[in-house]
Amino acid sequence: MEVAKGLEGIYAVESAIATIDGLKGILHYRGYNIHDLAEKSTFEETCYLLLYGELPTKEQLKEFEIKLKVQRELPKEIVKLIKILPAEKPMSTLRTVVSAIGLYDKDADALGREALIDKSINLIAKLPVIVASIGRVAKGEKILKPKKGLSTAANFLYMLHGKRPDKFHARVFDICLILHAEHELNASSFTARATASTLSDIYSATTSAIGALKGAWHGGANEQVIKMLREIGSAERVESYLREKIEKKERIMGFGHRVYKAKDPRATILERYSKELAEKAGDNGNNSLYQISKKIEDFMSSQQKLTEKGIFVNVDFYSASVYTYLDIPPSLFTPIFAASRMSGWAAQLLEQYADNRIFRPRAKYVGAEERNYVSINKR
Repeated sequence: MEVAKGLEGIYAVESAIATIDGLKGILHYRGYNIHDLAEKSTFEETCYLLLYGELPTKEQLKEFEIKLKVQRELPKEIVKLIKILPAEKPMSTLRTVVSAIGLYDKDADALGREALIDKSINLIAKLPVIVASIGRVAKGEKILKPKKGLSTAANFLYMLHGKRPDKFHARVFDICLILHAEHELNASSFTARATASTLSDIYSATTSAIGALKGAWHGGANEQVIKMLREIGSAERVESYLREKIEKKERIMGFGHRVYKAKDPRATILERYSKELAEKAGDNGNNSLYQISKKIEDFMSSQQKLTEKGIFVNVDFYSASVYTYLDIPPSLFTPIFAASRMSGWAAQLLEQYADNRIFRPRAKYVGAEERNYVSINKR
């Protein structure tokens, strides 16, 4: 038996949700190119697409948006829980709060399709509200209630900052949510499906997924990117900083991907908005986050040894500067990832429950040969 470490190259499920061409840098949701969705769609419409498999009509989208807005309100007990949990550990807080939400669903264990869709809509609606609330507590500010007339993206920014965002900022964040919504059988989606395969409930599966996303090599990478950008501080320091990192064989955050061997298509879209946000903020000098980011990418792309290995910029890289321009603290980068990816997790879970087989891979044993037990007095 050969062992595929990290399950690389192993097909574990059949799925109709997302497809990735890693060599060409192409991503589709349900057959739709991510560039088209980012340009023409909304997060709500994308969520509908992921859950139901088709783009909605105007009437279907309107009904779906109403359902999301109705479900945004958090139980009072959940609001109290958010207030008392450690604000400095937002992903751990999010994981705990999502688990707790399951306690307030009397039919949490219902696994019929309609019940699962209702629970999915509930979680898709609530996660952005939870993340914004965690952000408010971290700043020592009062948790705000959702504003009914706003989209998911605009409502998040309103709840976080305490004021209505302008249309451009709201649209950029809406695109960020679309880009992070789904990405095939990544670590967190696999974890969610593995939990669901035991016929555990959707809240447990989502809690498992959040635990997987928490890791620095998955959802936590963009937080590490902004730390790197601030550590470099100026575009003039980029080359010397990176050469030193490469010589020490240290990881450059925001580069490389298990599947992509070309530039991540989501990074291409985010690069554009990082530049536009920088221009609107008047952040155009050598200390500009965008300029530093661009120079890092240019330098890394010039390194033949890296490009031959397929190491190119990924989605985490430019999302770090985009979120910073939107005045979102780094501690919320990964929780936002979870709030967006909830729609993808839900789609994955609907597939898993519909055609379930419990995950039970094997481990190739490399330990000691059979041994005789020796009494403790003779050891």
